Amino acid sequence: MSYWIFVLPGLLLAVLASLVTQTTFRRYSRVRPASGLTGAEAAERMLQSQGIVNVRIERGRGFLSDHFDPSANTLRLSPGVHDSPSLSAVGVACHEAGHALQKASGYGPLGLRSALVPVTQLGSQLAFPVILAGMVLHRPGLFQLGILLFAAVVAFTLITLPVEWNATARAKRLMVSSGIVTPQEQPHAASVLNAAFMTYVASAVSSILTLLYYLTLGGRRSD
Repeated sequence: MSYWIFVLPGLLLAVLASLVTQTTFRRYSRVRPASGLTGAEAAERMLQSQGIVNVRIERGRGFLSDHFDPSANTLRLSPGVHDSPSLSAVGVACHEAGHALQKASGYGPLGLRSALVPVTQLGSQLAFPVILAGMVLHRPGLFQLGILLFAAVVAFTLITLPVEWNATARAKRLMVSSGIVTPQEQPHAASVLNAAFMTYVASAVSSILTLLYYLTLGGRRSD
């Protein structure tokens, strides 16, 4: 029962945030910006307005799979963003372009998040099996190693919050100054980004609650 007390609130928040994001995206995917720009064109214009011309923009796959790959200096935009002239598309594309601007400006938290990717991937794959093995084999050291691995995952979700918020703030400002959207259109495009940011908040909350649950297990075993 205690497991669900810790984990269920995070799961419910994650589901709610995802639903709000998808609903908001679909709502403004039917609204065309006055500029008529597609997501790919909007990202290119925003980057060029800041003197960035060496970032590739590619069409990716999947729904809202948009991301910036710092190692390849490439924006990968989902088809519904890359090809669509809508407020949702330009909002998401400009947000991803914001990450490219972070890299170009040497934004510290982005570099820290990128450095944590390998250990985070390891932690997400091994944390639970190591914790379980520690419990079954009655090996406190193994259990604590699992906790440390999962703590790396939590750290990644927390560092992600300022990275995503900063990219959103850059997009909100530059999509207007670059002529991608009008000041009247900006709040609608921004609402898509605000909703998407809540998915990162939900992920952080969920991971923190899960870590707290694991810590309570460790406390019980030491009693």
